[in-house]
Amino acid sequence: MPNDLPELTPDNFTNRELSWIEFNRRVLAQAEDTRWPPLERLKFLAIVSSNFDEFFMVRVAMVHQRAKFGLPPTRPDGLPYAALLDEIRALVLPMMRQQRQLMHELLDQLKEAGVAIRAVGELEPTWRACLRRYFNDEVFPVLTPLAVDHARPFPFISNLSLNLAVKLKRKQNGNGEQHFVRLKIPEMVPRLIPLDMVLSKYCTDDTVIDGYHNTFVWVEDLLAANLDLLFPGMEILEHSMFRVTRNADIDFESELEDPETDMSEIIEEGLRVRRFGSAVRLTVPDDITPGTLQRLIRQLEIDSDRDVYRVNGALGLSSLTDLLSVDQPELKDPPYLGRLPIPSDADIFSEIRKHDFLVHHPYDSFNVVEQFFRAAAFDPDVLMIKTTLYRVGRNSPIVQALIDARDSDKQVTALVELKARFDEENNLVWARALDRKGVHVIYGVEDLAVKTHAKVTLVVRREPDGLRRYVHLGTGNYNASTARIYTDIGMFSCHPALGDDASRLFNRLTGYAPGTTYNRLLVAPEYLLPKLLERVDGEIEAARAGKPARIIAKMNQLEEDTIIRKLYAASQAGVQIDLLVRGICCLRPGIPGVSENIRVTSIVGRFLEHSRIYYFQNAAAEERVYLGSADLMRRNLLNRVEVVYPVLDQHLQRQILRILATQLRDNCNSWLLQPDDTYQRVEPGDAPVIDSHALFMRDSHGLDELP
Repeated sequence: MPNDLPELTPDNFTNRELSWIEFNRRVLAQAEDTRWPPLERLKFLAIVSSNFDEFFMVRVAMVHQRAKFGLPPTRPDGLPYAALLDEIRALVLPMMRQQRQLMHELLDQLKEAGVAIRAVGELEPTWRACLRRYFNDEVFPVLTPLAVDHARPFPFISNLSLNLAVKLKRKQNGNGEQHFVRLKIPEMVPRLIPLDMVLSKYCTDDTVIDGYHNTFVWVEDLLAANLDLLFPGMEILEHSMFRVTRNADIDFESELEDPETDMSEIIEEGLRVRRFGSAVRLTVPDDITPGTLQRLIRQLEIDSDRDVYRVNGALGLSSLTDLLSVDQPELKDPPYLGRLPIPSDADIFSEIRKHDFLVHHPYDSFNVVEQFFRAAAFDPDVLMIKTTLYRVGRNSPIVQALIDARDSDKQVTALVELKARFDEENNLVWARALDRKGVHVIYGVEDLAVKTHAKVTLVVRREPDGLRRYVHLGTGNYNASTARIYTDIGMFSCHPALGDDASRLFNRLTGYAPGTTYNRLLVAPEYLLPKLLERVDGEIEAARAGKPARIIAKMNQLEEDTIIRKLYAASQAGVQIDLLVRGICCLRPGIPGVSENIRVTSIVGRFLEHSRIYYFQNAAAEERVYLGSADLMRRNLLNRVEVVYPVLDQHLQRQILRILATQLRDNCNSWLLQPDDTYQRVEPGDAPVIDSHALFMRDSHGLDELP
């Protein structure tokens, strides 16, 4: 690496974990924002909970391990791991309190609007009697109280399970001795139980009064109200909920140690191991008694000062998304259906032959991608389909199309990434289903990165003038569900150079071809990082020559050291740099003499920003605009198979620049990163309101000019 690049120090490099917490602070701010309807605000609270669950299971668990072994920090921020755990706690605790306060406020608003979570104890006696019958018939049979005494050890508490700690004593013939029972709430029981479902089944007489529509009770509240049915002859002294978060990261590095090992077996074993990871967080209600809390701390072997999180209200708020199912449209965002970029009955291969075209999801419907797969499956002239599958979701039309293609006797190859975190089990099911149908299923590349994250599909078709290759290249997964809420960009093309590169890529993935090179695609881990650095160098040279020089990069996360150092060098050379970074950003903008020419914007709104775009003003025409699957993180650039692809058509380049222009001018969903690592919300003030998500819903490419 050139010696003239700025060094990374705690003064110019932000800790990754702390930056991630700041992202969730921006998500939490959406729950405060009265622009959103109440149920949408509640949804953001649920997202924060889900995000923190994964954060503790993976990132905090990693920090725990390193602190436990006394390892020194290895990142430029220099923060010792023990101190980092303290800092994480100091930031997360007030956010959790704010989250619960907002929850109570929003639930009060929803109650006034006719959607309520009620306490069982405050319900009408008739309703309570119906709930008791429901409990006895449908909940009681799947409960397993586990007593803890000299003959029965403290049970294992599974990751993210909801549990009730119960203290009781015998009513008669006892010596006053207290007993402890752990009661796990089964996952098959709804967390939020709808009263209309219960009352319609268990209250058939005319005494039931109206007013229970869109009313729910927490399942833990129902259990607590009926503990006497579980423990006849015992007096319930106290009960308290608790929830444990465990280390859920799976180490797949062993896959490279034994070439005879079946990757699917490694995944299955990893899923089993995940259940038994060490505890990294214990979440309890504020009113838990000291005795019960100390018992849990002792049995779970956690640090009482570092790992215990008290909250005011329900545990595990991701379940609040269940309320989005209520039929009250005025409490939600208006529904949105993406437009069809081509007619649903069009010959998609004919459309691609006319010219390359882009799809901007969710503003453009994901149906066009499914249309491409279906057409490839049933077109008699299609000979072969090859694709990469990272997170395909459940009931996937894409996978079904691949099965249909195989039934039509086409050659089908699918690289299914079994190691997609928390989607391993789902992907394993699909991989085996495809394999049973005769699809060539590949699980990874022996001598390359741990994961294949690229989003590429290649279709080979017989045509009058010979074989033609069609490609779909994307920034997001082949997942119809996430395509409705994630912003991503895909490109369809039959450009010979892209088709040739796609063929080379799949040969590299499925066979032995370590010397593979590419003409147009930037492929990690071999070529992407050096090629991006070359593009940045081009802007540095232009700036030093007195030319206008500009870089715009849009991504989810920015963390890789070499890229950050190079961007600092570009800023020092006078290159104007705009970074649209949704989440983690370890680069610190606005530092005099280092990064004063860098602006970092984070957009958080109705849709989850997920597309990656890279623009270099002075690059050659066909190397100016790139899209792809890779964030600027070490894992993406050095430890994954990623594909970043050029937008060759100048008309499409202008469309991408319109997208960037719209987002850079957004003054409704944008936050500007400050030199002190805080984010300042962008307000429209007296300027025209520019909401990029709303604009894209009207026009997939937004505003016309780049600011």
